Amino acid sequence: MEKIKQVGIWIRVSTEDQARGESPEHHEKRARFYAESKSWHVRDIYHLEAISGKSVMQHPETQRMLEDIRNERISGLIFSKLARLARNTKELLEFADIFRDHNADLVSLQEAIDTSTPAGRLFYTMIAAMAQWEREEIAERVAASVPIRAKLGKPLGGQAPFGYRWEGKKLIPDPNEAPVRKLMYDLFLEHRRKKTVARILNEAGYRTRSGAKFSDTTVDRLLRDTAAKGYRRANYSKSLGENKKWVYKPKEEWIYTKVEPTVSEELWAQCNAILEEQASGRKRPAKKAVHLFTGLAFCDCGNRMYVPSNSPKYTCYKCRNKISVNDLEEVFHEQLKAFFLSPVEINNYLSQADRTIKEKEELINTLLEEERTLNQDMDRVYKLYLDDEITSNGFGKRYKPLEERLEQMEEQIPKLQAEIDFLKIQYLSSDQILQDAKNLYSHWPDLTGDDKRAVVENVTEKISISKDEVAINLCYLPTSSEMMADKQRNFTDS
Repeated sequence: MEKIKQVGIWIRVSTEDQARGESPEHHEKRARFYAESKSWHVRDIYHLEAISGKSVMQHPETQRMLEDIRNERISGLIFSKLARLARNTKELLEFADIFRDHNADLVSLQEAIDTSTPAGRLFYTMIAAMAQWEREEIAERVAASVPIRAKLGKPLGGQAPFGYRWEGKKLIPDPNEAPVRKLMYDLFLEHRRKKTVARILNEAGYRTRSGAKFSDTTVDRLLRDTAAKGYRRANYSKSLGENKKWVYKPKEEWIYTKVEPTVSEELWAQCNAILEEQASGRKRPAKKAVHLFTGLAFCDCGNRMYVPSNSPKYTCYKCRNKISVNDLEEVFHEQLKAFFLSPVEINNYLSQADRTIKEKEELINTLLEEERTLNQDMDRVYKLYLDDEITSNGFGKRYKPLEERLEQMEEQIPKLQAEIDFLKIQYLSSDQILQDAKNLYSHWPDLTGDDKRAVVENVTEKISISKDEVAINLCYLPTSSEMMADKQRNFTDS
């Protein structure tokens, strides 16, 4: 017997939303109806009412929800729309990574995303990939201004290096830290050991600017910093991405501006010569890169294909079948064009989907209008009672039926909305996926290797390569007719 999926409901409704009538209860009912339509069990509710979506990751309810994911108390989270989960793109992608690591699903009703389905996982991957591409476009524009500001000697943000401080827009030696920085060079020239220097500084009571003890890593970084000899280095490093290491840019891009030195150039050069000598004796081998289709490319003889270090080709070691790394990526790139459905089937499918959803949306609009009229009638009856125009007995006779009808509507509206949510997700937002697939196809060359790999892993089961043909088996996605049948199974009895 298949195990029932345990899910949670995420509710974050701002004060302004509540003023517009979007109550937490409404969002909860809507999510519960969706869970029922999927035969899922709602195990817990996570409430963040009146909390800003700018940053929610450290909120106690968020941590409780993530702990439930890690402990497998729940394996999915339902929320009304992505902006209700978080408004911070960085945190949205963090949530996606955590849920993926623990095989849990995110269900956004408004955006019709359900990562428990293959197309839902692809949709979320494409959103993340395009968001990453947009962030990198912005980062490139910001980075372009850095060399100009550096050449003008303007601050580029961040703290001054240890031993210095910003005074206005000028970097000057700090009277308290500069002597410690000078002592560091003298100690290293004497002992030639970074850990020894750190130990001596710590035992003497010196601490970093944050109050922490000195480490050999900190000593190494400060010894190499050219600001100490009077040349502040800028625009010399870049990050490889979120939670990844920083690397040096090409030396021709580095920019130096003069500052007041804290040690002589001779002392700086002596210490750095020792560092280079020590580093040259124990260089670590570079980590081998993972190729885009590693683990998915197979020869038609059945053996897995690898990319050897001396050739940029996927190679079968048994029969020596080969294909260029670039050629295989180009074939996959073209395959993205026809990934989801044929244009004819999409048009037919969307027409039928739109009609069904439109009928239900018209019905819910009628109910909402009736709800507004009902509230106005209740206000009028209440005003009559306050003005002594009717007795308490007359008020009860007129008000109670209206109140009962309002309660029925408050139950009916979120249920109908949940049906619309379910239909939209069952239809898998095919028009949006088609558009995003087109965007993904056009921006493919601009994506990072990690983003490309994420798309490949989400949509590819196996790539079979013969001498004359490349067959790419994509993950199964239901056809429109199957999705319509599934929708009918879920709602014919409702």
